[in-house]
Amino acid sequence: MMALNVFITGRPGVGKTTVLKRAMRLLYEKGYIPGGVFCPEIRSKGRRIGFAIVDVATSARGILAHVRQPVGPRISKYRVNLDDVRGVGVAAISQALERADYVVIDEVGPMELFSNEFVEAVKRAVEHRKPVLGVIHWRLQHPVISFIKSRDGTEILTVTEENRDRLHKRVAEKLIRYLSRQPRRPPPPPR
Repeated sequence: MMALNVFITGRPGVGKTTVLKRAMRLLYEKGYIPGGVFCPEIRSKGRRIGFAIVDVATSARGILAHVRQPVGPRISKYRVNLDDVRGVGVAAISQALERADYVVIDEVGPMELFSNEFVEAVKRAVEHRKPVLGVIHWRLQHPVISFIKSRDGTEILTVTEENRDRLHKRVAEKLIRYLSRQPRRPPPPPR
């Protein structure tokens, strides 16, 4: 059976990450354990000053991009921390492929894609038998986005103001249906 990959997209601020988190909560209630990566905002005094990169399974945390990041590729007022993208993000995706029931990638966006290792980790994830639940940056043009969209079993769902309060149920139902047909095996022991 081909793997199921569900990616969410939509304009900035529409609620993509909220949909993702709500779907994850429904999956967790059914006993499915995620692995992978989140990239939440870092705020100070009400202003966004960067983005963290967080391992969903272990809560290990690094800096994806920051206004005070001294080195790395620049995007807008931020510099990308390629060391943490690799050390936290790529490691989290790799571990999810070994240990989790499904892989979370929030998000496949311009900051993350400065890292060739991250691009390769995303490709490995969407080719794997484990399902991926991810976010694709709105209107981003990149070879890995084309690769994701071309895969059999990949669905791209657009979050809108009209569907954002119910889309998480549809996403979770798709993944639960897929996961319920997979043999459950205990995760390997921690290293």
